[in-house]
Amino acid sequence: MTAKPTVPPDTAHWTARLTALAARHSVPGAGLGIWYQGRWIEAAAGLANAGARIEATTDTLWQIGSITKVWTATAAMGLVDEGALTLDRPLVEVMPELRLADEHLTRSVTLRHLLAHTSGIDGDYFPDTGRGDDCLERYAELLADLPACHPLGATMSYCNAGYTLIGRVMERVTGIRWDALMRDRLFRPLGLTHTATLPDDVLRHRAATGHYGDPPQVVAEWSMARSTGPTGLICSTTADVLAFVRLHLDGGSTGDGTRLLSGDSVRAMQTPQVELPGPYPAGRAWGLGWVLGEWDGLATYGHDGSTIGQSAYLRVLPEVDLAICLFANGGNAGALYAELFREIADDLAGVSMPAPLLPAEAPVDVDPADVTGVYERSSTRIEVVERDGGLLLRDRFTGILAGLAERPETEYPLRPLSPGTFVARRPDDGGWMPVAFFTLPDGSRFVHHGGRATPKVS
Repeated sequence: MTAKPTVPPDTAHWTARLTALAARHSVPGAGLGIWYQGRWIEAAAGLANAGARIEATTDTLWQIGSITKVWTATAAMGLVDEGALTLDRPLVEVMPELRLADEHLTRSVTLRHLLAHTSGIDGDYFPDTGRGDDCLERYAELLADLPACHPLGATMSYCNAGYTLIGRVMERVTGIRWDALMRDRLFRPLGLTHTATLPDDVLRHRAATGHYGDPPQVVAEWSMARSTGPTGLICSTTADVLAFVRLHLDGGSTGDGTRLLSGDSVRAMQTPQVELPGPYPAGRAWGLGWVLGEWDGLATYGHDGSTIGQSAYLRVLPEVDLAICLFANGGNAGALYAELFREIADDLAGVSMPAPLLPAEAPVDVDPADVTGVYERSSTRIEVVERDGGLLLRDRFTGILAGLAERPETEYPLRPLSPGTFVARRPDDGGWMPVAFFTLPDGSRFVHHGGRATPKVS
């Protein structure tokens, strides 16, 4: 690892900006990390726990949420390098007990499908299978009863369940539990001293907790179930996350020359596997773990994360050797991310972040009958209806997810962007997000919202 300067010259500036912008967007506490051409910058602001009045510091551990998926993908690609796993052979060959929604999916799904979110497994499935070391094994057994949300490989739908299954597959071929695999294959070789997967280890450090509401209130549950580990349970600091990013910037080798990942695997992870069916601000395609995009003509990769009252954002611009990560524990974290990352990229590298999505200025020909109806999968029910001369999307979580979300049901007025694509205004920060309607070759109709593909049922 490259040694960090004792006091980078612009730490005070970015600490002040983080503090001011977190206050503007009602974020209780935040951590910021920047790597730029050999400079490390770390900053913290506010409170890690507003109820206990615990200050956020650069040593605070935050829940990085779904950024964990890139770590899980990295470990899986290491096993591909070693020949223990392959990208394109059916997983049932190494996990013969695997049972999924139907015989074709069971016999055909591959690691590539899971890494790129194209398996069709309904992703938002969060049963608590206990705190024991068999939690991933027990979770995988439950997938036999989980319906598919789209045919294998037909489109992209963000899949938490698929990454939990990756964790179980890695356990199956190594005989080592996922938590230990992450320690042995990534945390220790990278020299990470403030990164953990289990609450027992996190509690040895200052740790952030999530908040809901304004004024912010500490959430009732600190963490998701242990079975969600491979999809979102890593806790870390900005410095440790940037050290992990350096592994990818440096072609798969650590600072002392230890190779953890082949150059071919690093490149494969950053190669588009599936285009997103809509103009998502976070990226245009999915690689093997990474979300891939473009800022000002420069390629980007990154990932976001969201847990119970905590949010995480990571963007990497390899052509200018810039990486930025942000952690926040409540408030309008999305607005903080957008304003702060735009400022950092422009100030340090002269790079413009993509403009926010906005509704089309010119009229767009829309036939409401093409999109109205009910769309449903196991964790979500979406209704698109006409109201007051326009279209409204009502998004309601069902099952376990309803008890974890700050807003179990949200209504979004839809505004046309282009034929078949709309934008919906987020209630938290006022920004716009894409909503795309599309039809597969077999005639089945879907709405793509929040990164998920949900089939039309009526």
